[in-house]
Amino acid sequence: MELFRIKKDIPFMRHALWFNAISALTFVAAVFFLFHQGLHLSIEFTGGTVMEASYTKPADLEGIRKTINGLGYTDNQVQSFGTAQDVLIRLPVQKGTNSAQISNAVIDALKAQDPTVTLKRVEFVGPQVGEELARDGLTALAFVVAGIMIYLAFRFEWKFAVAAIIANLHDVIIILGFFAFFQWEFSLTVLAAVLAVLGYSVNESVVVFDRVREAFRDRRFGKLNPPEVLNHAITSTISRTVITHGSTQLMVLSMLVFGGPTLHYFALALTIGICFGIYSSVFVAAAVAMWLGVKREDLIKPVKVKDETDGAVV
Repeated sequence: MELFRIKKDIPFMRHALWFNAISALTFVAAVFFLFHQGLHLSIEFTGGTVMEASYTKPADLEGIRKTINGLGYTDNQVQSFGTAQDVLIRLPVQKGTNSAQISNAVIDALKAQDPTVTLKRVEFVGPQVGEELARDGLTALAFVVAGIMIYLAFRFEWKFAVAAIIANLHDVIIILGFFAFFQWEFSLTVLAAVLAVLGYSVNESVVVFDRVREAFRDRRFGKLNPPEVLNHAITSTISRTVITHGSTQLMVLSMLVFGGPTLHYFALALTIGICFGIYSSVFVAAAVAMWLGVKREDLIKPVKVKDETDGAVV
């Protein structure tokens, strides 16, 4: 399925150096903010108080957030839990107060708003649990990267695997850099979005690399050099990219606009990842593969000429 077809190949690789210089500067800036400011971690990573409250009717999540903000707990998470009547409230650690004091203050304020609310449970999430989650998250990220690299090395060639991983890590670091610079809350849902971006971004690279392999094997493109083959592969996938990324971005934007605070940062991370995923597949993955010296012989095994003297009787 194609929305349009571009007959003349666009010389993307001619400008690869300039665009990758911009990518390098953006990457360095993202790393700087990650180390200088760090991520604004949610209570899943830092610890805090978790409360579960129940209402007799569907809970007004926005009203609950405003009530809790009025108590001074601005860094809170409020979301439905199981049913529309049950609410899960997460509050960060507060100096000089314990979980019992925090939960009593919050439930008193909520009862003043709606006397039917009942407190079902209160738990304290310690920093050790947060450290374990952070460690498990990094482990999951490492396994995803390793799995993608092994898959691409078997399916294509090691040069494509290295190029795709560099492009994917570029996307991940850029997302984390945005969250560090703006101090957006980094939660488990955002980590899930980052892992989703890894898979989504490598899919675009695989599509481009598939077209590269097809072009190398097609005799019609036998006279094209590797940069020209890459240009043809990228140009021929533009229509597919517009359809795929456009439809995906519409869905993510609907979550960003209508999903509320619970899905806001999840959708925001996906939005950044999709935009940079398109960019990195063209100007990072393809360019790195070109600079690593990918050529027709890497994907097409030369035909071995049979020696006519083999098996001759002397």
